[in-house]
Amino acid sequence: MWLTIATPPVHSLDKLDKVMGSVTPDGLRARYACQTDGKFQIIAVWDSEEHAERFFHETLGPVLARVLGPEPSGAGGFHRGMEVLREFIPANAG
Repeated sequence: MWLTIATPPVHSLDKLDKVMGSVTPDGLRARYACQTDGKFQIIAVWDSEEHAERFFHETLGPVLARVLGPEPSGAGGFHRGMEVLREFIPANAG
């Protein structure tokens, strides 16, 4: 598994919803939207690094252009990735 943390170039939750809802990437297991220091952060869990990189290099740009216009405001797109070494899933309490 591969985890990414990205900073999208959006400034409203409405725009973020439009970007996130416009495509279902291959190999995506889960995505979480957070906000820190006034900027949105997207944490995503992927099947592999290759799935994540393919999305960031081939899919994300056209999605942003379609939803936000050809020149989205703000510096976005920064992402970093890391390998998931262990997955800890809580046992069912029932």
